[in-house]
Amino acid sequence: MPTAHVNEIDINYRIDGDGQTTLVLINGLADTLESWDLQIPDFVAAGMRVLRFDNRGVGATDAPPGVYTSRQLADDAMALVGHLNIGDHHVMGVSMGGMIAQEYALANSDQIRSLTLACTYAAPGPFCSRLFAMWADLAQSIGLAAVMRDVALWAFTVGFFEEREDEAREFEDALAALTMSVPAYLAQLNVIQTHDAVARLRQIDVATLVLAGKEDILIPVKLSQRLHDAISDSQWESVPGGHACLWENPEPFNSAILNFIRSHR
Repeated sequence: MPTAHVNEIDINYRIDGDGQTTLVLINGLADTLESWDLQIPDFVAAGMRVLRFDNRGVGATDAPPGVYTSRQLADDAMALVGHLNIGDHHVMGVSMGGMIAQEYALANSDQIRSLTLACTYAAPGPFCSRLFAMWADLAQSIGLAAVMRDVALWAFTVGFFEEREDEAREFEDALAALTMSVPAYLAQLNVIQTHDAVARLRQIDVATLVLAGKEDILIPVKLSQRLHDAISDSQWESVPGGHACLWENPEPFNSAILNFIRSHR
């Protein structure tokens, strides 16, 4: 896959499709660009050109030492888009990617046709802060494989484990096989621990969709609703599933995104 040298790091990226409408996808915590594999066929079939990439710290993108922030990763994404000479485009981020996308829109709204913030929040609040502090402790004491097994329990619904056990095991195994280093994981974890755009959300002036999995308990739906309430004229959508609704139920997730983008082409 190609790489781009921007912001003093090499970013691994992939472009799928050759449509005239470009969609930039921003991954969640510890997710590589392959995390969008269940979205790409539908998006490309809808006539879009899709840019996806590994965030700083994961996959084949460089992982420089230090903690990362949502604004820093947004700067990486903007630099990549500029390097590739992409003009007007749509932006979608999921979970941590939604936090990065908020900073992206706040810093660079001129070329954004629409913004989708999926399964995310404007600030972690006391519940998520406690959960993520526990993940940091677990990563340093018993390793990332155990953390990612815990993430699977928060990300998928009870019904998924009961009715689609083979798929659940596949996802669990894939998460537990993450090759990310503990320092890089903690650097990305800092993004979701410190992100806070609450006081600035009114400045987002692009068409925005806030989307949540109806049974999301990792980032509670209430936090996504608060994000929606704070962004002027944003649209709200919920789809079946939990935090990992894009994997558990990709069809309704993809349809919601496509319907929104079509209305803002």
